[in-house]
Amino acid sequence: MHPLPLCWSCCCLLLLFSLGVQGAPVAPSAAPEQVHLSYPGEPGSMTVTWTTWVPTHSEVQFGTQAAGPLPLRAQGTVSTFVDGGILRRKLYMHRVTLRGLLPGVQYVYRCGSSQGWSRRFRFRALENGPNWSPRLAVFGDLGADNPKALPRLRRDTQQGMYDAVLHVGDFAYNMDQDNARVGDRFMRLIEPVAASLPYMTCPGNHEERYMPGNTEGLWYSWDLGPAHIVSFSTEVYFFLHYGRHLVERQFHWLESDLQKANKNRAVRPWIITMGHRPMYCSNADLDDCTWHESKVRKGLLGKLFGLEDLFYKYGVDLQLWAHEHSYERLWPIYNYQVLNGSQEMPYTNPRGPVHIITGSAGCEELLTPFSLFRRPWSAMRVKEYGYTRMHILNGTHVHIQQVSDDQDGKIVDDVWVVRPLLGRRLYL
Repeated sequence: MHPLPLCWSCCCLLLLFSLGVQGAPVAPSAAPEQVHLSYPGEPGSMTVTWTTWVPTHSEVQFGTQAAGPLPLRAQGTVSTFVDGGILRRKLYMHRVTLRGLLPGVQYVYRCGSSQGWSRRFRFRALENGPNWSPRLAVFGDLGADNPKALPRLRRDTQQGMYDAVLHVGDFAYNMDQDNARVGDRFMRLIEPVAASLPYMTCPGNHEERYMPGNTEGLWYSWDLGPAHIVSFSTEVYFFLHYGRHLVERQFHWLESDLQKANKNRAVRPWIITMGHRPMYCSNADLDDCTWHESKVRKGLLGKLFGLEDLFYKYGVDLQLWAHEHSYERLWPIYNYQVLNGSQEMPYTNPRGPVHIITGSAGCEELLTPFSLFRRPWSAMRVKEYGYTRMHILNGTHVHIQQVSDDQDGKIVDDVWVVRPLLGRRLYL
């Protein structure tokens, strides 16, 4: 149930964001670039990652005062990465984990070495234990071009509205393009968010080029307040040149992780998953989710390692998706059956998982239209740029809102998912 030593948020972003540096300057720079945070799953900790063009020491200086010296120090590791573009540029990836942080306290930090330092950033250490109310920004499919939702996300972050970010796959479009200069632009844009909040991710189809095909860093989980959050890869079902073994390994890891999470329901009642390609959608395209027997839902050959049965069996409460460049909320559902709690209160004690598709943060591919007729299991559809806010209020209530950037921040969807603690059971 704990994140892997190099979780996707630390490993994939470290790899993917590392590609986002412009062609090496005449004099290679030791100044840190691509600074971002991730939460390694250890209470009182935060991981800082960045890249440089020359090998340097890896150090973070931090403290609680906005001005003056930063009295605390943490050392880390540096590794070499060679970009896969024709220039074969070599860069250096730095990773430092800060420990012993005081819950809820704001820290100021800078990263680098005596050869060059970043500017100062701020973050607030996560609270410990299950008895607090995390607030998250959730979205997928955010590109360097047409990043419609990003200015508002940056303002939200500066105003302290979130404790963490869930980026549900697809970054920059694509990190590796133009010898990774697209990735550079993306990281310059996202840094005010990613360097201020734990920026937790899962892989999407636009990460195929640098998706690690031989590591379990593609999937990981962590605890956040009263929730257990699971990040996994839908892409293993589609890029089978990595081998069917990845599908099988992830499936067995997921089952083991969900078993442990269920045993811990009394402490952390909510189980929330995040994966890029949805099981269901009502968009007017030919993506996997538009097919009745989608690969993510039913598995390979329609019968091997499908995720819907697994997630239903272990009572996953909320499933977060992206990929479709729109927003769609489903009624509680299993096997195409609507399983509302009641007609008056469909999301109170639902009898099946709730699916949210939030892939409209903005990218060069523009928005995805919906089919003409809404499906019986589709509760809300929004074809507007925006992102999702999720407030895990306590062990019984989760509040979900969709923000429309097209309507200047208007809340265009608002729903509470409610499951009681007493008598709470799996769907079966």
